[in-house]
Amino acid sequence: QVQLVESGGGLVQAGGSLRLSCAASGRSRYAMVWFRQTPGKERHIVAAISLSGGSTYYADSVQGRFTISRDNGKNTVYLQMNSLKPEDTAVYYCAASRSYYRDSSYNVAGMDYWGKGTLVTVSS
Repeated sequence: QVQLVESGGGLVQAGGSLRLSCAASGRSRYAMVWFRQTPGKERHIVAAISLSGGSTYYADSVQGRFTISRDNGKNTVYLQMNSLKPEDTAVYYCAASRSYYRDSSYNVAGMDYWGKGTLVTVSS
């Protein structure tokens, strides 16, 4: 069993930055994925990182603005979010996946563990 705890969400103005963290219990043996969800809509992938950290994937909507990274010694994955836009407002979820894909193949049902989410609000 793996427990994931997100932190770092909050309110920021458009153009600002936030860094989300996801701390995992136990030894990290999974690819890690960030999803986001707005009310009434499906959860969508934002970014993913392989177990080693050597490969990453980004959704087109965040490419060039967000950076995913991980520190396996600390069992923590990060999402650095720059140049934030109001449309980035969402609850951001961290997930652990036994599989890593270099494309958008991630889906909610395929994740092995989930955090409870952290709210990011970007004001215009």
